[in-house]
Amino acid sequence: MKRATFSGIKYVSLIVASMVTLLPLVTIVMASFKTAREFQTSGPFDLPQSFDFENYVTAFTQGRMLQGFLNTGIILLVSITGTVIIGAMTAYAIDRFEFRFRKLVVGTFLFAVLVPAVTTQVATFQVVNNLGLYNSRWAAIALFMGTDIVSIYIFLQFIRAIPRELDEAAKLEGAGAFRIFWQIIFPLLKPAIATVVIIKGFAAYNEFYIPFLYMPSQDLGVISTSLFRFTGPFGAHWEVISAGVMIVIIPTLVIFLAMQRFIYSGFTQGATK
Repeated sequence: MKRATFSGIKYVSLIVASMVTLLPLVTIVMASFKTAREFQTSGPFDLPQSFDFENYVTAFTQGRMLQGFLNTGIILLVSITGTVIIGAMTAYAIDRFEFRFRKLVVGTFLFAVLVPAVTTQVATFQVVNNLGLYNSRWAAIALFMGTDIVSIYIFLQFIRAIPRELDEAAKLEGAGAFRIFWQIIFPLLKPAIATVVIIKGFAAYNEFYIPFLYMPSQDLGVISTSLFRFTGPFGAHWEVISAGVMIVIIPTLVIFLAMQRFIYSGFTQGATK
C-alpha cells in the first residue's frame, strides 16, 4: 500500500513539474501564430485562427536574426574550442604534474567561483577596453574562453581514470609531456569534451549581459541581443516577440534532444571514475 502511494505521489509530482515547465512554452507557441488583434482579444491558451508564419518572417528579417545566428556561431566555435583546450590542459597539468602550490591553484579556481561576477565587471571592462577588444567579437570570445571549475572538474575526473602506465610507456619511447597529452590523453577525453561543449555552448548561447555590454554595435549582435531589440519597434507586438523567442528556442531544443545522451553519459561516467 505504501509503495503504491509513494509511486502515485512520484508520478503526480512529475506531471505537475512537466506542466509547470511546458505551460509557458505552450503560451509562447500559441501567441507566435496569432495576429495583433487576435492576441489582444483571445486567451493565452486559445488556439490561433490560422497557423500563419508571418510573425516568424517579421522576427527573422526585421530582427536581423540571421546575422545574430552568424555572430553567435563564430563566437561559439572559437570560444568553445579554446575552452576545451585550456580546460583539458589545465586538468592534465593538475593531475599529472607535481609542483609547488598545486592545491593553492585549485583553490584559486574554487575561490573565483565564489566571487560574484558583478563585483569584478569594472575591472574586467577596463582590461577588455585596454586590450582593444571592446566592440568586437574578440571581447565575448576572450570572456567565454575563460575556463571555470566545472569544466576543469569534468576533465579531471576522466584524466584520473586514464592509467599513468600509458604516460610512462610513452616516456620510454621518448615522448614529451606535450606529445603525450595530444596523442594519448586528449583522444581519450571525447565524452568529457562532448559534455563541456554542450554545457559551455548552451551557457554562451543564452548569455545576454556580455554581448550587450561589450558588443553594442548592431552589426555585432548575437541571438540574445537581437531578441532584446524587439523591445524597441516591436515593444507592443508580443506576437512578434513570441515568434522571435521560438526562433531562439528551436535550435537549442533540437541540439539538446539530439545530444542529451552525451550529457548524461558524460556526467555519470565522470562521477563513477
